[in-house]
Amino acid sequence: MKIDVLNNVVKCVTAVLVVLFMGTAPAMAQQKAKTPSTGVASYYAQKFHGRKTASGEVFDNTAMTAAHNTLPLGTLIKVTNLRNHRWVVVKVTDRLHHANRRIVDLTQAAAKRLGFIHWGLTKVKVEVVSGAFMNSLPMLDLELASN
Repeated sequence: MKIDVLNNVVKCVTAVLVVLFMGTAPAMAQQKAKTPSTGVASYYAQKFHGRKTASGEVFDNTAMTAAHNTLPLGTLIKVTNLRNHRWVVVKVTDRLHHANRRIVDLTQAAAKRLGFIHWGLTKVKVEVVSGAFMNSLPMLDLELASN
């Protein structure tokens, strides 16, 4: 009888720990990503417009979204073009192909705002931002900062 009670207690504690860990996993991933990373960015081909993304959303090449392999889906990231210092904030809604060596794939709208639509690739810095960061920016500055 005592062994059954002990087994039930162990199962309950294990279940609680699993739930707690799963709830903190996205936050832990964002904690790691607070350090800016640099790499090469590209943008989606038009053929992906209208297809489903990893997040389940329909891909829209005119939206401000991106694909990233390690950040949690839904994460807001600031992407800065290191050639001209233009930046945009996009939401991670998709994943890159596992063999892809780029750090991020952006929509064509984001690539235009960053000024690399004609080159196809550019070196960027990627930083995770919070909703508070977005709310602190006047809407006019969002447009000006990305042009």
